[in-house]
Order: sequence, then structure tokens, then C-alpha cells
Amino acid sequence: MKISLRSALAAAALLAVGTTFASPAPESGGIGIGGDPEKGKEKANQICQACHGMDGNGIPGQPVWPKLAGQHPQYIYKQLMNFKNNERYNVQMSPMAMPLTEEEVKNLAAYYASLEQSGGTAEADLVKKGEQIYRAGNAETGVPACTGCHGPAGLGSNLAKFPRISGQHSEYLAQTLQYFRSQERANDPNGMMRGVAANMTDEEIEAVAAYIEGLRR
Repeated sequence: MKISLRSALAAAALLAVGTTFASPAPESGGIGIGGDPEKGKEKANQICQACHGMDGNGIPGQPVWPKLAGQHPQYIYKQLMNFKNNERYNVQMSPMAMPLTEEEVKNLAAYYASLEQSGGTAEADLVKKGEQIYRAGNAETGVPACTGCHGPAGLGSNLAKFPRISGQHSEYLAQTLQYFRSQERANDPNGMMRGVAANMTDEEIEAVAAYIEGLRR
């Protein structure tokens, strides 16, 4: 059963069951990269909406495709350029990104950053463990807290290219952590995320992913 983390920061045990919420974009527009959101929208409607949805919040029933709405433009730009330059590979995304010009990448980043994320919910039985990992890590196994880079509300940083993770689909988050752990994904600067995920158990990954989906501003 999924529950909203609307009041999680105050009292994780007193969460409303089944409630969803919307969170505004942490930073809108193509901050630091330029880009034309209107041109980005036109391009997104041509090639992106089938997987990421009309509003950038994904497709119902397909949670392994990430929400892009409200994501930092610098992060979107980096990931698309990594796909384009074969520095990150995905069987679906790489062929979509390779033909894009850098200007089109900037436009797409500006467009998705300007959208409002739909927010998310969390599995009630995973909240406590997930919050512990997110806020304190696991000192015994060397897993650092997620707050160090992504912040207490999961909003990340545009300039540092740390992604917003709050409200993201837990299935996508868990899959991403597993890819970092297995080093199937290796485009993280200085191996930061690979180092974090290396010592995480499947249970910790599932719990922290569920908790993050329910985070909000």
C-alpha cells in the first residue's frame, strides 16, 4: 500500500493512505544552458511523449520510465548528451538521443525543467527503513546518506548536476541504483553513485526508492 509523505518530515508514522500531491519544478527554464522551452515542447511531442508522457510525468503502468517534469535542466542536458555521445547507453534512449543536435538537447532540457512534477506516494511498510537510509545512510556498511547531495527534500542541485529525485517513480529509482551497483551505468562523476550503491542491499534499495518517491518540497 502506498502512502503520501506529505507530513513525513514531521511524523513519518502519521501518513495519509493513498494520497497523492503535486510539487512545483524546483528551478524552471533552461538555467545555465539556454534553450527554448517552446521549441523543446515541439520536439518532445515528436519523440519523447510515448515514454515520458504528455506532461513529462511518465506513462501510467510504465514506472521504469522516469519523470522528467521539474527536473534540473543541467542534469537533463548532461544525460541526453551522454546518451548522444555513447557515454551512457540504453537500448531505447540511445537511438533517440544520437540524432539530436546540441541545440535540440538544450531546448528539451529547458522544456522539461519548466513543467510541474506530479509528485508520488510511498509504500507504508518501507517508509521507516527508507527514511533511515536516506537521512543517515548505513555507517556499518559505508553507505552514505542521500541528503548530502540530493538534500533533505530530494530536490538536488542544478549547478552541481545532482538530480531532483523526490517524487520519482520508485521502480525507476530502484532500477537505477541497481544499475549503478552492477556498474551497468557508469556516467556518474568520479563514480559517486557507483560508490554509494556498491554496498547497498536489495532491501535497502527498495526501501529508499519507495521513500524518495513520497518525498516532497
